[in-house]
Amino acid sequence: MKVAVLSPVAWRTPPRHYGPWEQVASNIAEGMVGKGVDVTLFATGDSLTKGKLDAICEKGYEEDKTQDAKVLECLHISNLMEKADDFDLIHNNFDFLPLTYSGLIKTPVITTIHGFSSPKIIPVYKKYNQRGYYVSISNADRSPELNYLATVYNGLNKDEFTFNDRPEDYLLYFGRIHHDKGAAEAIQIARKANKRLVMAGIIQDEGYYKSNVEPFIDNEQIVYVGHAGPEKRNQLLSNASALLHPINFNEPFGMSVAEAMLCGTPVIAFNRGSMPELVRNEQTGFLVSNIEEAVNAVAQLKHINRANCRDWAAANFSSEKMVDDYYGLYQQILQQG
Repeated sequence: MKVAVLSPVAWRTPPRHYGPWEQVASNIAEGMVGKGVDVTLFATGDSLTKGKLDAICEKGYEEDKTQDAKVLECLHISNLMEKADDFDLIHNNFDFLPLTYSGLIKTPVITTIHGFSSPKIIPVYKKYNQRGYYVSISNADRSPELNYLATVYNGLNKDEFTFNDRPEDYLLYFGRIHHDKGAAEAIQIARKANKRLVMAGIIQDEGYYKSNVEPFIDNEQIVYVGHAGPEKRNQLLSNASALLHPINFNEPFGMSVAEAMLCGTPVIAFNRGSMPELVRNEQTGFLVSNIEEAVNAVAQLKHINRANCRDWAAANFSSEKMVDDYYGLYQQILQQG
C-alpha cells in the first residue's frame, strides 16, 4: 500500500511547539510506516519522518515570515496532486483546498476534517460529498450537511507523556493565548480558587493578551512561561494538579486535554464541543458550565484517581488506536475501489 500523507506547511511536521494538525499528520505517517505501509509525507523540508519526505519549501510560513502563505499552499498541494498516480491513497490533513483537485485525479482521497474555521468552507466539502471520504475527529464536530466515513479521535504518542500520581500544587493553562481558549477565564478560576496558575502557549491575539492576561501576571500566583516544546510540555502537564480548559467555543477535539490525561492529570473543562467525549465527568476531570463551577471543581480534585485518567486516555487517544482505526479505513476504501 502506497500512501501520501498531506500535512500543512505552516509549521514543521511534527511541530516544534504549536501545530496540532501537523502533530496528527506526523503521528499518522509514523504509525503507518510502523505497519509496513509505504508512506510519503508531504510537508516542510525540515520535517522529520521514517518514511519518504517530499517538500517544496524548507520551512513553514509561520517560521519563515518572508514566505507567502497562499503561494506556499498552492505549490505544496499541487506538488502532491501532480504525483497522485504514484499512490494508492491520499490522506489529506490540510483542510478543504486539496479537495478542489480530487475531481481531476483517480486516486481516492480520505480527508480528516480537523475543524471548521468558518461555516463558509462547508460548500467545498459538500461539493465533494460523494467523491471524498470524510473523517471527523469527534462526534460533536460534524456538519449535518456532510457524509462521514467514521469518527477517529486524534492519537498521541503515549511514551512522550510521563504518568505522575504525586503532582505539585498548581493549575495549568496550556494552549493558545486567545479568547476562544479561555485564558482570561483560567486566570479568574485560579484567583478565585486561590491557586497558583502556570500558563503556557503562543500568544495568538496580542490585544487580548495585553488586555486580559498580562495585567494579572505577577510571576507568583499567575506565571506565563511562553510556548512549551515537547519536553517542557510533558513536565508542565505531568506535575500539574489539573489542567484548566475553560473554552469559549465548540472545540473539535482539544489535544492538550488528551495530553494532560495521559500524564494522569485531570481536566476541568467548560462543557462545550467535544469535551464530553474527551473528559469523563467526575472520573477523569470535571465538566462545568461557568467559572464558579470550575472553582468548586478545583476543591474536588482530591477525589480523582490519576491512574484512571491515564488509562482512559491511553485506551482512547493513543497513536496506536488512531493508526489502527485509519488503517482499517484505508483498507475499506481500497476494497471499494
